[in-house]
Amino acid sequence: MERFKLGFRNLYDKYNHLLLLLYFPVYMIWFAYLEKNVTTRFHVIHVALDDYIPFCEYFIIPYFLWFAYVAFGFIYMALTSKKDFYKMCAFLYTGMTVFLVVSTLYPNGHFLRPAYYTHHNLCTMLCEFLYSTDTATNLFPSIHVYNSIGIHLAISHNEKLGQNKTIRLLSFVLMVSIVLATMFLKQHSVFDVVTAFLLAYVMYLLVYRRNFSFSTAPRKSRSKLSVEHR
Repeated sequence: MERFKLGFRNLYDKYNHLLLLLYFPVYMIWFAYLEKNVTTRFHVIHVALDDYIPFCEYFIIPYFLWFAYVAFGFIYMALTSKKDFYKMCAFLYTGMTVFLVVSTLYPNGHFLRPAYYTHHNLCTMLCEFLYSTDTATNLFPSIHVYNSIGIHLAISHNEKLGQNKTIRLLSFVLMVSIVLATMFLKQHSVFDVVTAFLLAYVMYLLVYRRNFSFSTAPRKSRSKLSVEHR
């Protein structure tokens, strides 16, 4: 029994940071509520520059790659560096929570999506699928943009990945492609992208420039501390 307790304790000490993933059920429930209730009555988001950006269905590829990009960031940081995992979560979760609060207090949406396609191919089919599963509401700051920036920052500041120029370049190209995809697919207004960058900049200063971190060192027992201070 003692061996089992020790093994469980060691396992917990090694992976207790994964408890932060419990944020996702909370986020998804809140987001699902917004998607269901913010449908017709909302503040319209639109800036003049939106009208000059053409629809391009091929950006659906980097848009969907976002899911693998974010998943890679979480898996890699969780398994290799608690410090980087904590920083990444602090960055991402703060922005995601701000997004939920803004969408709750200021329901918003747009009318930028094309009414019809001038041609049809696999990419337009994927766009139709995207439009059918994701409403044109709850837009800013764009989480697709914000989280892409967050994953790229986590990769760039990771001790191993940050030293690999090829990985950093690929990450940067994918991040930029995802950002562009949100506008060229008419998923987001330029306003949503700009607000995502502004929030990301603030969080970058707080999390990375100020060297935000959680201590991952095991705590010493109170009795041991009292002995050391005698």
